[in-house]
Amino acid sequence: MASEITYAEVKFKNESPAPVVKGPPETKKPEQHPQKCPLWLPWLISLLLLLVCIALVVVLLAVPFCHSSDQPSALQQQFSEWECDSAVPQGTDRGWMCCPKGWRRFQGSCYFLSPDTMSCAESAQNCTGMGSQLVVITSKAEQEFLSKQIKQSKEPKPENFYIGLFAEQEGQWQWVDKTPFNATAAFWRKEEPSPGDDENCTVIHVLEKALNNWNNVKPDKRHHRICEAAAVIV
Repeated sequence: MASEITYAEVKFKNESPAPVVKGPPETKKPEQHPQKCPLWLPWLISLLLLLVCIALVVVLLAVPFCHSSDQPSALQQQFSEWECDSAVPQGTDRGWMCCPKGWRRFQGSCYFLSPDTMSCAESAQNCTGMGSQLVVITSKAEQEFLSKQIKQSKEPKPENFYIGLFAEQEGQWQWVDKTPFNATAAFWRKEEPSPGDDENCTVIHVLEKALNNWNNVKPDKRHHRICEAAAVIV
């Protein structure tokens, strides 16, 4: 007799589950906080802005003529306060024409009408000491301008202003800067200049209503004066 084959279902209670593979532990990212600026930073920025403003003021006011020439003129060395406007001759690349404060500008020149009086020689020296010279009048327009200016002088109204016209010998008139004297472009009053070699200086007579208002006078007489210097272009 054939033997029976019995099948049995066997369960193993101690069967371990399949191993789980674990990865490396996650690293926790640090929390990002907004970075605070140092307390001194706004003060530093304010200080820098202040220094920039001061530098601009120095450039615009203290040394306004640094671009006018390599060497400052004698007039620039004598004055620290200036008045400027934008009337600049054509052909220049600069924007302002300046005269010392209190001086009067016409075209490319600055003029000083003195409130005090001096002799002829003292007047010439005074103008030179200010970096200028007694005025040299070379055109009708300039004569008209000066004649108008002297009539606007405050009271007591002066009678005469020295100009830069001299005679080393009688009848031989010359300008202080050696500009050739043009007798046809002179503005002598009627019957002037007076003959003689003792009246070898020239004044503009304020009370003369006509454009021809020059007198020759003795050099020791004390009169007002008109100084002239080239305007500074910046």
